[in-house]
Amino acid sequence: MSTAVMVRGLRMKYGATEVLRGVDLDIARGEIFTLLGPNGAGKTTTIEILEGFRSRSAGEVRVLGADPGRGTEAWRSKIGVVLQSWRDHPKWGTRQFLAHVAEFHDDPRDPDELLGAVGLTGQAGQRVGLLSGGQRRRLDVALGIVGRPELLFLDEPTTGFDPEARLEFHRLIEKLAADEGMTVLLTTHDLAEAEKLAHRTAILVEGRVAVCGTPGELAETVQAQSQVRWLEDGRERVLTTSDPSNAAWELHRRFDGPVPGLAIRRPSLEESYLNLIGRAA
Repeated sequence: MSTAVMVRGLRMKYGATEVLRGVDLDIARGEIFTLLGPNGAGKTTTIEILEGFRSRSAGEVRVLGADPGRGTEAWRSKIGVVLQSWRDHPKWGTRQFLAHVAEFHDDPRDPDELLGAVGLTGQAGQRVGLLSGGQRRRLDVALGIVGRPELLFLDEPTTGFDPEARLEFHRLIEKLAADEGMTVLLTTHDLAEAEKLAHRTAILVEGRVAVCGTPGELAETVQAQSQVRWLEDGRERVLTTSDPSNAAWELHRRFDGPVPGLAIRRPSLEESYLNLIGRAA
């Protein structure tokens, strides 16, 4: 089976409020896939339904071949989950806590090897409550993969990280996907994180998938318009266009030579993303 996650027409309502409005997704095995979108777009709700933590209002969902709403214990053993935050066992030692969780799995990873893999060997005897934010997130990942899952869910895993901790976390996730063949599905509102980590990204806007594709495909699909600036009659002129190269060529022909003060400003991917959200809203 090459598909890890299949979603068709997913809908979720809380009373009269419709949070998900017909989401379609396909995620391949071994893929790092990102759900990107602003707060309130429906990312966490989607993840919770796929994890089997929340019942959906409508739609078809298959995760590792099963309906998560009817997931068995055997199915759950194939799933790893890292929530947005944990508040548990602050007085336990780091290795002690990881070894305790490992006992609930049939074929767990060795706790000491796992601590080494996530860079926490030096904190093995340290209390969980005294770990830094980045260290605690690494422990969260260790807890999520100690049972050798086929699919790992990460819900906004780097919120509050400093740049160095975020980079180290990204390297860890990339290594897991490359070395283990693990499928990784993460949510984020950080465009740079999605661009850095994901093979493909789906952008959720107001409960719908606005666009889905590779970073290159996203950049092309959601591209905001560029600005062409030049000087004419002592004034700066500005042209907003989707084809700045052709606009510059037309100006060159009109001026019959160099265009005074010519400048072309192409939008960043972040600006294009914000433009997409604005259009969709």
